Amino acid sequence: MNAVAIKKRINKDNWKAYGLLFPSIIIFALFMFWPFIYTIYLSFFEWNMISTTKKFVGFQNYIDIVTDPKTLKIFGNTFVYIALLLVLNCVIPYVFAFVIDVILKRFKGFYKSAMFLPAFISLVVGSILFTWILNPVSGPVAIILRWFGFEMPIWSKLDGWVILVLSLITSWKVFGYNFIVLYASINGVSREIIEAARLDNVPLWKIFFHIVLPMSSATGIYVLIITIVQGLQYVFTPIKVITQGGPNYASSNAIYHAYHEAFVLYRTGHSAALSIITMVIFLVLLIIEFKFVERGIYYEN
Repeated sequence: MNAVAIKKRINKDNWKAYGLLFPSIIIFALFMFWPFIYTIYLSFFEWNMISTTKKFVGFQNYIDIVTDPKTLKIFGNTFVYIALLLVLNCVIPYVFAFVIDVILKRFKGFYKSAMFLPAFISLVVGSILFTWILNPVSGPVAIILRWFGFEMPIWSKLDGWVILVLSLITSWKVFGYNFIVLYASINGVSREIIEAARLDNVPLWKIFFHIVLPMSSATGIYVLIITIVQGLQYVFTPIKVITQGGPNYASSNAIYHAYHEAFVLYRTGHSAALSIITMVIFLVLLIIEFKFVERGIYYEN
């Protein structure tokens, strides 16, 4: 086969590949690229989604967001959610996966099933369930606390407490998925290395930090990133079902506030600008993460 024939064959194969990719490109264009471009467009207008005309305001929506005292509070809430979920949905599942895979010898299947079970339950159902369980007056937890002489705080009306409880509800839902992913990664670490370390009486905490953590770091960075996404998106559901962002925006985060501005207050331009600012902030954080954290990742496992 001469060079011309080979080149034609390669071009033909390329067009076949592009043809197979075309449906996916259309879907991405319709449901991702076009909404993104239209959001940028709306961020420069004042519009209530009802009027047939839009008023061009330039960068005024962005200026209003930056100068609004609520913005700092809402972004502060957002980062608190992420910090709590990083502990509850990244650090703790890592430790649990290590203990169950490396230390425990029996009932591993039971523990894995029990931890993954909440992942099958809707977060809306879970939010309603926890609203009853954690009811400060008649909930089971409040009743048990009263037996020991304690009063349960009205957490839905207290700054700090409301974020903690909503984070716990979200973690209950997504903990199992992160745990299973990390468990599979730790299970792939060479048993010979771990057993050799245990025969040398290396403490378990050193085995975790110096062997298991580095060798499963590729999965760990994935769980880290997806946990940040969970802190932005998944927590939206309990906020919507239980608190609607209250009291006084104490439980709202950036995603819920963008929804609230657009579909409750009908400030579409303001919502679009807030969405763009949120995207830019987390895009910068993601670039920083890839630049500094990605360097130490071990990909062979």
